[in-house]
Amino acid sequence: MITNRGNLGTTTDAISGGELQELRVRVQDGAAAQRLASYLARLLQEIDPGQSRPLVLVSIGTDRLTGDSLGPLVGSRARELAPGLPVYGTLEEPVHAINLADKIKEINQVYRAPLVLAVDACLGQAHNVGTVSIGRGALYPGTGVHKDLPPVGEIFISGVVNVGGFLEYLVLQNTRLCLVMQIADCIARSLMLTCSTWLPQCPAAATSEACTLDQQSQACQA
Repeated sequence: MITNRGNLGTTTDAISGGELQELRVRVQDGAAAQRLASYLARLLQEIDPGQSRPLVLVSIGTDRLTGDSLGPLVGSRARELAPGLPVYGTLEEPVHAINLADKIKEINQVYRAPLVLAVDACLGQAHNVGTVSIGRGALYPGTGVHKDLPPVGEIFISGVVNVGGFLEYLVLQNTRLCLVMQIADCIARSLMLTCSTWLPQCPAAATSEACTLDQQSQACQA
């Protein structure tokens, strides 16, 4: 669980020095997954133009707290939709505060110069609930609940699941699962789309399957 990476207000993109540094989309946008996938492909091209580094997904969180289950949900869904993508952090085997350092060490032992994509839930301002941010840089898990954990990844994806600033654990316990699933599906579908273009060797599941959770969550109101 992290805190909001800056206050972008109601804007979609954060602009710094004329360069697009971070993209924010709202999951209700029908093109959200495609926009995330396109921006992720751009970041991958910038960081690893030769595609020589293995891309590894680290989805952080726990299913013991509804609001913090975004990471494990994304990890499990990504394994279904993009089975060739190495995934750490699922509902069955979550990556959380207790085992995070060990998992990072394991990844660096298994893969040579891994390019880590980190995913976590985020608490933010009310008008940003239901949005997903992606950008270049490390993700700092635990900041939303005042924990000191090591930074993770070179690319971050965070989903704002609820309002932050007070009684964080209580807020996480009272976060709507429907919204978390909707955000998770959006992120997982973007990974599937990226996998099918950036990583041709990574087989992706059928697009119709990718739409399943999205159809189920259409009635979800944050």
